Amino acid sequence: MESMSVRQARRTALAAQGFLDKPHTEPTMRTFQRTLERTGVLQVDSVNVLQRAHFMPLYSRMGPYDVGLLQRAAERRPRRVVEYWAHVQAFMPVELWPVMQHRMDDYRAKRGKWGFVAETPDSVALEANLLAEIADRGASTARDLDEGLPRSKDQWGWNWSETRRMLDYLYTSGQVAIAGRNSQFEIRYDLPERVIPADVLARPTPTRAEAGLELVRRAARSHGVATVQDLRDYYRMPVDDTAAAVATLVEDGELVPVSVAGWRRPAYLHRDARLPRRVAARALLSPFDPVVWERARTEALFDFHYRIEIYVPAEQRVHGYYVLPFLLGDRIVARVDLKADRRAGVLLVQGSYAEPDAPEETAEELSAELGRLAGWLGLDAIRIEPRGDLAPALRTLGSAG
Repeated sequence: MESMSVRQARRTALAAQGFLDKPHTEPTMRTFQRTLERTGVLQVDSVNVLQRAHFMPLYSRMGPYDVGLLQRAAERRPRRVVEYWAHVQAFMPVELWPVMQHRMDDYRAKRGKWGFVAETPDSVALEANLLAEIADRGASTARDLDEGLPRSKDQWGWNWSETRRMLDYLYTSGQVAIAGRNSQFEIRYDLPERVIPADVLARPTPTRAEAGLELVRRAARSHGVATVQDLRDYYRMPVDDTAAAVATLVEDGELVPVSVAGWRRPAYLHRDARLPRRVAARALLSPFDPVVWERARTEALFDFHYRIEIYVPAEQRVHGYYVLPFLLGDRIVARVDLKADRRAGVLLVQGSYAEPDAPEETAEELSAELGRLAGWLGLDAIRIEPRGDLAPALRTLGSAG
């Protein structure tokens, strides 16, 4: 059993996520591919108060880039990524389609992610009709296909039509695939053979054990060092399947058991993980970035307690609505509540807070990073609201600039 300090584990995790990669002056598809290999998946979320979630991890690692790179990778040949329920809703490398077949089969058996679709004569007819309509029409949104079917408001306040509910089932069970999204961010569904490259569809389906092994292997590469719980969460796998895959990878020498100081659970180091002496990162992290999406891991690695407060009433929020951690070097040193006022062309910094023992250069480095972010988002100005202990310094730096 080897041992690591928390700081060594932190640097290893950041290296695995691509924060040692040298940025290109102008990121290319090759840069995108390299970054995707590090993150493994890009979580998709509809919140657009700053920038959509799937674009932000690429920016945090590559710097300012053309967001059209992701659209090209997802919608043009050769297709490199496809959306699926891989972590939650996420872009994943297209070659994982056969690996996810067992997950698709499981969703088919239980009629959706949450058992939404009862197997009734009406639902069976709707399923067949939708598949026939998509086959005839090509890529279509739920709105395109919805013929005024009855709507229900009993699912957590969602107002999903029966068509939308059925399409979600067809997508999670692999009977349709996501061809892309329109300008309103609506999903466009199509038949898998018109979305997934033919050579990928032709690949044999791995056994359940082989699929689990591949997903845990990828999670371990993306994490660098991780507990079984961390590895399970990356692709949202069953605990037993994850533990079995970890045991196999340890036996094969691909994972090395380690103890991390202060961690109560055993950890596993990927044999190819880099163990840098220094990480010189400077990045704002989306709430859905793989570095921070598993909050317990974030706390164990960075001693950073983080909760997203989107669903908290405004008067009860501690830090704000859409708060991004600020990574400097190998530490999270601050957090900022950001909003893009696109109509006014302004990046709003609605709250800015230093972490305990943040270095003296935190405000200066954060100010520079806010300027870079505003430029990438096409915003002409930054407005610092007087909320948070970093606000006075940021306002001074802004006026001096």
